[in-house]
Order: sequence, then C-alpha cells, then structure tokens
Amino acid sequence: MFFGFHMPNYTFPGVPDEGLFDRVVQNAKAAEAAGFDMVTVMDHSYQIRGIGSETEAMLEPYATLAAVAAHTSRVKLATLVTGVTYRNPALLAKTVTTLDVISKGRAILGIGAAWNADEHQGYGFDFPPIGERMDRLDEALTIAKLMFRQERPSFEGKHYRIHQALNSPRPIQPGGPKIMIGGTGEKRTLRLLAQHGDIGHWFGAGLDEMKRKKEIFERHCEAEGRDSSSVLLTMGAGFILVENQRDAAAVLEKIPAERRPFISAATPAQGAETLGPFIAAGFGGFTLSNQSLRTPEAIALGGELIKLVNGR
Repeated sequence: MFFGFHMPNYTFPGVPDEGLFDRVVQNAKAAEAAGFDMVTVMDHSYQIRGIGSETEAMLEPYATLAAVAAHTSRVKLATLVTGVTYRNPALLAKTVTTLDVISKGRAILGIGAAWNADEHQGYGFDFPPIGERMDRLDEALTIAKLMFRQERPSFEGKHYRIHQALNSPRPIQPGGPKIMIGGTGEKRTLRLLAQHGDIGHWFGAGLDEMKRKKEIFERHCEAEGRDSSSVLLTMGAGFILVENQRDAAAVLEKIPAERRPFISAATPAQGAETLGPFIAAGFGGFTLSNQSLRTPEAIALGGELIKLVNGR
C-alpha cells in the first residue's frame, strides 16, 4: 500500500517564521523514517477554510518541495494538488521536471482544476467557470505529458500552446514524473484521470460513495480503452491517529469545528481496521495530514499504521 504524508498547515504553536521551514523539514524527515512513500504540500497562496484562518502562513509549494528534496532521500514529492489556473502549463512541466532532477527522480505532478476564488481575486489570476477550467486542465495535462516524453513538442489548444518546447535537462524518471489528478467530478475529472492520470487522489467519503465513484471511473477507463488497474487510486484516510482513545477528545478539539463532524480518532490498530474495506474495494493508497500528526512522535504513529496495513 502507498501512504502519503500531507502538509497543508505551516502554523506551529511557538514556532516563529524563521523556524517554520526547520519544522517542515523535521516532519518530512520523520515521515520518511516512519515509512511514508510520499510527502505533499498544498498549492495555495492563502490558507484554506477547514484547515485554518486565511491569514495563516502559507509557503510557495515548489520552492518548499525543492528544499525538502535536499533533506530527504526516498519519499516522492508532490503538490496535492496544483491548481491549473496558477501557472502556464509549460512552465509547470519545467518546474516539476526541475524538481525531478533535484530529487533524483522523486517528483510527481499533482494537478486539478482549482477552486479557491479568494486567492484568484487577491493575486489577479483569472478564475473562469468550471467548464473552462476543466478544458484548461485537459490541455495542461496534454502539454505536460508531451514535455515529459518528447524532445521538442508542439501543441495548439484553445487556451494554451507550445512550439517546439525545450525541456532540458530531461526528467530523471523514464517517461517523466507520474501524474496525480485530484478530484472526483464524475463527468470530467474522472474521465481526465482515465485519459491522462497515473494516480487519482480523492478526499474522504463513505465506503459506498467511494465504490460508486470507482465504478464510474472504471467505466471511463473502459471507454478510453485503458486498464483501470494501471491507475493507483488513493484517498484521504479520514481519521486522526492517537496513541490511545483517552487522547481522542483532546486531539479532536484542535481540529477546526467545521471539520469535526467528518473526522474521527483512531489508534493505529483501529485505523488499519477502518482502511481494510477500502483496500478490499481496490483503493491502493491513503494520505494522513500534519494537522493531526504534528510532531515526529505523532508521525511515528503513522509508521505503526503503515506496518499494520502492510503486514510487517
């Protein structure tokens, strides 16, 4: 099974701005030591609702991932996920290729259609309707694959174009970094995952709903002539790990109130039991967050969960 450690929060009590990245590195290294396969950050300029106040600290993701690459050696590195409206897709492909070179072949391109209107307005980014954003996502995925796989590709789309685009040095990974598409939109996002993606990441819902989405995705794969098993389906774990249930109430109090109805607390053994039906349904990976695993000691609980799930 594939496990990701997600870092959406850069606000650590008692840690000043000049020590913030040191804590990020500490947690990323602890995640690698605990057995996580991937470390991810958000691609946002403002903190988002459900995580914290809009004015809380937020680091630019690709500078952060490049710096984390220098302090780790094994974990894959990605955004969860980049908004297609934030960057020219050719520049994004170049940026992720650079991350792949810096990390010696550990980059993943995480991408989605974008949603946060407030930061678009604040930074002056265009925020077209969802239909156009999905069209842009389709073109951006096409450009990224071309730049990862071909020497001097050209492409002319409605929104983006490249002409004999040079991407040197080439990605370290043969064929370029894997592409992770975030979201579960049934008509477009899951179809784009079937067309372009290597990894799908879905945020938590109940087992029945996740199985229904998976069936829709499989129908898109069938229409595209693709084997659905070639795509790794991952999802947010949906629980907070605690050492024992006595700690559950105190841990849950630290979660923003609007998220508490949708999340529970579990020991590593309980978490492994919770994930079992999703694994049986065909989900191959799960992410846990630094919102709950805030310290190296807490991250080690994630390592216990990983060992239990993987039977070692």
